[in-house]
Amino acid sequence: MAVDRPDESGLRERLEAYATLVRVPNLFSAPPDVLLGAALATAAGTAVPIPALAGLCLAAVLLYAGGTTLNDYFDAPIDATERPERPIPSGRVSRRAAGVLGGSLLVAGVVLAFVAAGLRAGVLAAALAATIALYDGALKGGPVGFLAMGAARGLNVLLGTVAAGTIALPAWALAVPVIVALYIALVTYMAANEATDTPRGAVAAAAAGVVVATAAVLGVVATVGPPIAWGGLAVVLVAAFLAWTGRALAPAYADPRPGTVGPAVGACVLGLALLDAAFAAVVGITWSLAVLAFLVPALALARTFDVS
Repeated sequence: MAVDRPDESGLRERLEAYATLVRVPNLFSAPPDVLLGAALATAAGTAVPIPALAGLCLAAVLLYAGGTTLNDYFDAPIDATERPERPIPSGRVSRRAAGVLGGSLLVAGVVLAFVAAGLRAGVLAAALAATIALYDGALKGGPVGFLAMGAARGLNVLLGTVAAGTIALPAWALAVPVIVALYIALVTYMAANEATDTPRGAVAAAAAGVVVATAAVLGVVATVGPPIAWGGLAVVLVAAFLAWTGRALAPAYADPRPGTVGPAVGACVLGLALLDAAFAAVVGITWSLAVLAFLVPALALARTFDVS
């Protein structure tokens, strides 16, 4: 029977701790936003260079990882009481190491965006990094904080639109990042007190965000009038988004406690990939499938690591 050597066991535990710190399943929810933005750019008749797009997707992952890491850095005193099993309060990762890592990841994401797609992408990534840092450090917990988190997701979508440089998006396409931002802001409102006492109204607000996002996809399909196959796929995917999130939100609304609200937050975060894919389907099936591909590893990893 094989026995792990002490150094191998310790390395595995450290890797698991850092994977938990960055919310590794959630990292796969960042590229779908960027891919959606790139799809919107092609709707404006712009060709998107694959190398630039790939670089921006990776930059989004780094920015997201930096945000989740700094989130735990700033929340360490609260987590010591509410979530003592988290990497920092449990002692598996030092708070100082988390702070250095989080800041480094944000800087790396901005630099990579600039290298991959130029100054406009770098500036947008810097704005995204600043929004993330402000949310983690000063704005969390109030209405401005909820909007800041939503804005971060909206900026992530816009990051994909600049993969090809300067473009003029149609009005319906400009509405898409706004809808994504609103949806995530309402989910963040629900998540604010998920470890303690969540008001039923917060769950209802997240459910309202799901309904608004679903209606927005149907509205875009009606406005754009894509080929039947594309529009049909968009409708199927947004129905899946509605079912996926609704299945988790219903018990959370009926009995809002950590054991139901936490899974609902996780379902809504990962469900964003379905929403992104539904919007992307209006532009083309290939874009939609590319977005959906990231949902597979996210769901697989969510079986082992926390999403919220």
